[in-house]
Amino acid sequence: MKIKGLRWWILALIVIVTIINYLDRNTLGIMWAQIVEDLGLIDREGLSDAEFNSRSKELFAYINMFFMVAYGISQMLSGKLYDKIGTRLGFTFSALIWGISDILMSLATGVKSICGFRAGLGLGVAGPWPGTVKSNAEWFPQKERAMAQGLFNAGASVGAILAPILIALICAAAGWKMTFVIIGAMAPLWVIPWLLLRKKGPKDHPNITDEEREYILTGQPECKVTNDKGLSWGQLLSRRKSYAVILSRFFLDPVWWMFVTWLPIYLGQKYQMDLKALAAHMWIPYVGAALGSIAGGWVSSHLVSAGRTVNFARKSSIIIGALITLPALIYVAFVQDAMVAVCCMAVILFGFQFTMNNIQTLASDMYTGKSVGSLAGLGGAAATLGTILSICFIPMLTAGDNWTPFFIMGAALVPISVCCVFLFGRNISHDA
Repeated sequence: MKIKGLRWWILALIVIVTIINYLDRNTLGIMWAQIVEDLGLIDREGLSDAEFNSRSKELFAYINMFFMVAYGISQMLSGKLYDKIGTRLGFTFSALIWGISDILMSLATGVKSICGFRAGLGLGVAGPWPGTVKSNAEWFPQKERAMAQGLFNAGASVGAILAPILIALICAAAGWKMTFVIIGAMAPLWVIPWLLLRKKGPKDHPNITDEEREYILTGQPECKVTNDKGLSWGQLLSRRKSYAVILSRFFLDPVWWMFVTWLPIYLGQKYQMDLKALAAHMWIPYVGAALGSIAGGWVSSHLVSAGRTVNFARKSSIIIGALITLPALIYVAFVQDAMVAVCCMAVILFGFQFTMNNIQTLASDMYTGKSVGSLAGLGGAAATLGTILSICFIPMLTAGDNWTPFFIMGAALVPISVCCVFLFGRNISHDA
């Protein structure tokens, strides 16, 4: 049976698993206060509230470090893995690893077991990022890739929107241990429809229409390349333009992780929010992120369709997003009202995703199929390294529950990232 618009159905499944991905990675942060109390991770006797909050942040940063190190290693290796075994098996492997790891969190008894299970989660949840860049390069003509990447990134934001609401509801009804089991089981279940639909690539898929196959393949500049063995990490690292992806992500990704990792703790400590209050407020910034992902993809794709060069479209969109993000990051540092703060964060994440969506697309703009996942993976590994370094500083920057330096740090990273794109990217176009 032929399926019209098959590329969009495949992307829809990737968006769904990305939503699940963000549900899994947010479970610990949202339920952190309850887990600390139930497992007795911190001895509260003799500690003031400020001292307890400080120790809680330090312990959370320590545990999250294991997640991020595993995540960074996986970003790099997953890019190569997806290039080697393909996106069909690559997504399957990733989803099974992270789903099982999140289920096992229900068995955690202390810091060591939590670190181990979160490391397993990090190994799994990293895969879809280089994997989706590669999948979009396979399934979409170049003029649609930024839009496809935007929808994928919007899936991450939708997952972050749903996480505080869904996790709070399940936790209230079944407890934090069963919450890990229920959320964790979603990824292995997703594998079933994925394997049924994603049988082969567009060239050989039995269910794709002839019109869609021709539309996809003729819109891919890289299809003219006959010798596509893929570049090694050394070859990619020796090329100047690769660093437009690697360094821009090193500096910009920590801004996203500042919110994904620390937002529940920031809102809990600064505004004394419990699980219900977090559920009522945490979704707002990610609405902005979802809209920014779609808007950034649409603007860039529209410019290419209108006849502008890929170089102009990507760089213009990156600048627009940065000009939205930077002033909002500075302003929110001095906001005292919780609702104003989360609304301002929605603007920040709108601009961030507007920019990041186009940075992530650069890998498929610069190289051909068997190198795309590898460069995306190197970019993801660099992003993780930058995030790990920021995590090391954040407990010190926020000492005494002063979060202003937290946002100032984020504001400083944005222009540096944009400069890297222009300094190393030069004319963005395909290499063999």
